[in-house]
Amino acid sequence: MLNIALFGAPGAGKGTQSEKLIKDYNLAYIATGDILRNEIQEGTELGKKAKDIIDRGGLVSDEIIVQIIEKNITSNTEVNGFLFDGFPRTYVQAYILEGLLLKLNTELTCMLSLDITEDEAIARLLNRAKTSGRSDDNLEVIKNRLKEYRDKTLPVANFYKDKNIFMPIEGMGTIDDVYGRINDAIEHTLKKVLLNVVMFGHPGAGKGTQAKKLAKKFNLIYISTGELLQNEIKNGTKFGKMAQNYISMGELVPDEIVIRLLENRIKKHPDASGFLFNGFPRTMVQAYILEGLLMKLNTSVSCMLEIHVPILELFKRLSQRAKTESKKTYDTETEAIVKRLESYENSTVPVANYYRSQNKVFTVDGMGSMDEIFDRLSMHIEDAFKRAR
Repeated sequence: MLNIALFGAPGAGKGTQSEKLIKDYNLAYIATGDILRNEIQEGTELGKKAKDIIDRGGLVSDEIIVQIIEKNITSNTEVNGFLFDGFPRTYVQAYILEGLLLKLNTELTCMLSLDITEDEAIARLLNRAKTSGRSDDNLEVIKNRLKEYRDKTLPVANFYKDKNIFMPIEGMGTIDDVYGRINDAIEHTLKKVLLNVVMFGHPGAGKGTQAKKLAKKFNLIYISTGELLQNEIKNGTKFGKMAQNYISMGELVPDEIVIRLLENRIKKHPDASGFLFNGFPRTMVQAYILEGLLMKLNTSVSCMLEIHVPILELFKRLSQRAKTESKKTYDTETEAIVKRLESYENSTVPVANYYRSQNKVFTVDGMGSMDEIFDRLSMHIEDAFKRAR
């Protein structure tokens, strides 16, 4: 999703630019002032609470603001994202917005700050007063509003600067000039959006073959924990020797070692457009680990592709693979195959359900030719990329 917070002093032109943004990018417009007035006008329960506070000369609490915003963002399901105007205004609200978007399994894409001089802001607002009839467009009130903006709202910029998503926009010039700069900033930001795909499927489903082809087609970094471990062991590295000790004893390689290998692999590709994970995560613990690894990059899992193949077909494929050079140790014995499939059901299927609860799972029919299956998988990755943007 494309989620934008539009920032700027009173008179910076946020309202004008918002109209163009919501139309061109199909965004839901979330302006706290507007939705608060709508709630009051419609006489909703939240509106009544807010009106009572305002009538007593108080400020509407963050708790009420949050409920109103949450109501609006959860009711807009046919949009590509949200444009926040007038929120967050404070450091506390910046954290609140993080939590609200997290509930939707998304995050703020960028904060765009329209920068104009104070003299220009005053001139624009005084000029607006001649036509708008707004009582708050007089010099004294304008100066107080600008001071409040400097004192309370500007510190919010630091919050987003720390996340590297704060983008200042020169707000001087014509409406079209400023909008052109905004568009450039958004496109630059979208280029940094990572597409992260997790491949799932029972042993024999063919995910390894398809994963490499998909990674190549979509310019994703292919990451297979099995191959990473094999390379470390083959090269006799420190981690390889540690892993080999566990494997020799018939034990699973600890997640602590796997994490290090994943971190190293990711760090080698700072300019990656995304990652495709094959064989990880296999357990819920590993699912949480992956979330943490991706969170460091200000990203998350975009989608999980699950290749579904009937059990009898899986047995057939694994038995055939046992006759080839690419056979696995468990391919030659029926009992070993059964245990491997049971292990997948017990440990890995819950991971699929975890991503399914986030609406990130696409189940693909694994029957048919390699090209047919590849086309089905590609279609879902393309959809995931559109949603990520």
